[in-house]
Amino acid sequence: MLLRSKNDEIILRFAAGAIANLAINPTNHKLLMDQGGIGVLSSALANAQDPQILRMVAGAIANLCGNGKLHTRLKSEGGIAALLGTVRCGHPDVLAQVARGIANFAKCESRASTQGTKREKSLLLEEGALSWIVQNAKTEALQARRHIEFALCFLAQNEANAEEMVKGRAMWELVRLSRDYSNEDVRSFAHTTLTSIPTFLTELRRLHVDPWVVTENAVNPSVAVGDMDHNFVVESFYSFMFRSTIK
Repeated sequence: MLLRSKNDEIILRFAAGAIANLAINPTNHKLLMDQGGIGVLSSALANAQDPQILRMVAGAIANLCGNGKLHTRLKSEGGIAALLGTVRCGHPDVLAQVARGIANFAKCESRASTQGTKREKSLLLEEGALSWIVQNAKTEALQARRHIEFALCFLAQNEANAEEMVKGRAMWELVRLSRDYSNEDVRSFAHTTLTSIPTFLTELRRLHVDPWVVTENAVNPSVAVGDMDHNFVVESFYSFMFRSTIK
């Protein structure tokens, strides 16, 4: 295939763009996977140096990450590792696509966790994505940072992820979002998650950190966990995420 070319970046650019366009449509996802698409995309990522090519290939994988039915295959066939590998480029547009893929993946897992169909730890954590997420949670690349913050909130929805998020200091990024984030939907979601996941509450209390202390513009700290409609906040955040998605 064209994407296997190692020498002609013009060919790589056009081929990567074609696959990225196909990956936009969910009906093409299984076909791309069945035709060895992840292996081809991974090969392209390994061979390309052009940020435009890396952005398109990372974007294609990011779109596949939004299909929860493919998550196991994405991990086993190296898709998550390939996506994380593109961060070597350092270009903000590439980083934005990597972060979008992680957010898409985490969003699907979060919904499955909320619906009770997923109780095990995130595949993203198994692939070591958490350290990158935490390291880049305050990146100056606005689009990447927004997706990373979404990913943090989504990952935190699953109690199975909480212990590793505490160890990896991701919990403190959630605390920051719950107190300082400018968007009320995100701030409320982060705060509700912190105060409804037992592992986070236990750790905050152990460190004598009051999870109800928030900025004056954040959610009302006098509202008890049981009094908050958690599912409503989650669905509001999903709606905000959908409105804010960057294609």
